[in-house]
Amino acid sequence: MNLFADFSEIIRNELTAMAVESGIALPLDTTRVTAEPPRDSSNGDLSTNAAMVLANQFGVRPPELARRLMSRLRARDGVATMDVAGPGFINIRLTPEVWPRVLDSALRLGDNYGRSTLGGGRKANVEYVSANPTGPLHVGHVRGAVFGDALAELLAVTGYQVTKEYYINDAGAQVDTVARSAHLRYREALGEAVGEIPAGLYPGEYLKPVGEALAKEFGASLAAKDEAEWLAPVRERTIAMMLQMIRDDLAALNIRQEVFFSEKSLHDSGEVAETVADLRAAGHVYQGRLPPPKGEVPPDWEDREQTLFRATAFGDDVDRPLLKSDGSYTYFASDVAYSRNKIRRGFKELIYVLGADHGGYVKRLEAVAAAIAGPGQVEVIVRLCQLVKLFRAGEPVRMSKRSGEFVTLREVVDEVGPDVVRFMMLFRKNEAPLDFDFAKVTEQSKDNPVFYVQYAHARTCSVIRNAEGEGIQPAQPDFSLLSDPAELALMRRIGEYPRLVEAAAVAHEPHRIAFYLYDLAGDFHALWNKGKESPHLRFILRNDVARTTTRLAFLRAIRYVLANGLRILGVRPADEM
Repeated sequence: MNLFADFSEIIRNELTAMAVESGIALPLDTTRVTAEPPRDSSNGDLSTNAAMVLANQFGVRPPELARRLMSRLRARDGVATMDVAGPGFINIRLTPEVWPRVLDSALRLGDNYGRSTLGGGRKANVEYVSANPTGPLHVGHVRGAVFGDALAELLAVTGYQVTKEYYINDAGAQVDTVARSAHLRYREALGEAVGEIPAGLYPGEYLKPVGEALAKEFGASLAAKDEAEWLAPVRERTIAMMLQMIRDDLAALNIRQEVFFSEKSLHDSGEVAETVADLRAAGHVYQGRLPPPKGEVPPDWEDREQTLFRATAFGDDVDRPLLKSDGSYTYFASDVAYSRNKIRRGFKELIYVLGADHGGYVKRLEAVAAAIAGPGQVEVIVRLCQLVKLFRAGEPVRMSKRSGEFVTLREVVDEVGPDVVRFMMLFRKNEAPLDFDFAKVTEQSKDNPVFYVQYAHARTCSVIRNAEGEGIQPAQPDFSLLSDPAELALMRRIGEYPRLVEAAAVAHEPHRIAFYLYDLAGDFHALWNKGKESPHLRFILRNDVARTTTRLAFLRAIRYVLANGLRILGVRPADEM
């Protein structure tokens, strides 16, 4: 049961009937009509903007349309009172009979409560992390990894056909650099004193096992060979070991992507060349010159005729080079071929989770999809994740990937656990900076959101276990017995969940789930504390079987919602703490 979706449908049907009676041409544009909880719960249970959105189509002022709509809604089941607020909002208070139906729905659907068919099976590709395979993931990758994984699950729960994907940048100069770095560690494994790692190579000790593996496989045979001979096999094995390390790091965060797509495969298969040829045939590629970059001109910039993609014809700020001066393809050319590959795989939504420093990619990715599939045929969605700053009891934790002294993703997960990392990375909007303090995120207090939410779930499990231990059997609940304001607040919150999940999916904002769970936990803890002060509000009343069985059913509904929301975030619903 999606209470708000049901009322949205009722409101749209009534508006359509009103239009027919008034001789207004159909169909009405009701796409912007909403039914949602009012910001202030004292205003009612549900609020709609229908009168403001459609007043012009009806040719009346919003308050007048609101009054006409209310006269029709009064006869609807579940409506208790209504009033017009502000410029034309209709606030609706529901009858007490509505809330037991909400709880019945949550109990009947259980693990499926909150799932929907919103996506209609639409194919969505969510690409996230996609770090260069040059070393272990560091804390800078954590937020995008968690955000992308939670977003993919959120879309799957709302009816999209989702593929979770990692794009391996294994065709550029950086993989040659890591191969040379691994070869140095290989020589070290053979007993050579390599001294300080030369500038330009990766200094991290994570490459020592790679060197040892190379020494075990090849013995000393590579040491006497020229780079032209050893570079390819060393690169192949180094990338394989780096990717396994990355997979292991992601698994520590409970992230398992279905597809690891190789950039190099696009070149080896000829797909990059084929893509550029197709764009040229379609008139989207030309030979021309670009103006110098705005601001300070890079020292390697040269004014020359280039092979360019007409990105500006599809909304980009500048046309994009497809070939370098040496005739090889640019990174952008690989990105174009990769987008074409996704589109050919049938994806209608291409979702990219990128770091905040990749904001310039948004328009170019949109332009590429429009050129390949046609304008409006494929939706490109880019979500940027701001930086994470690490603290320990208020003191900054430094990191530097190039020096080999960075804080790895695995170190963070091993210290505080995947549940804490995942929840805290989502307890702030992805576009806002995030401070992560190792001391604060392990506190057992209300100020630690993940503890607060997991503790609420553990408490529901504890009461249910105690009831089972006392031999209290589940029975048909009578939810009309739940009348305390704290109980009603919880019922309303449970009723909001299906709408909240859909809204979060539409906005591509999984943090909304984390915020909701914190509020739901707050409502639950408030009721728990009232039970300490007022014994008649406790969940187990040994002299009142009807209320006890009803409240235990209520607890099961709360537990389902907490667990369902936590699973979207990839956080374990703790049974005890």
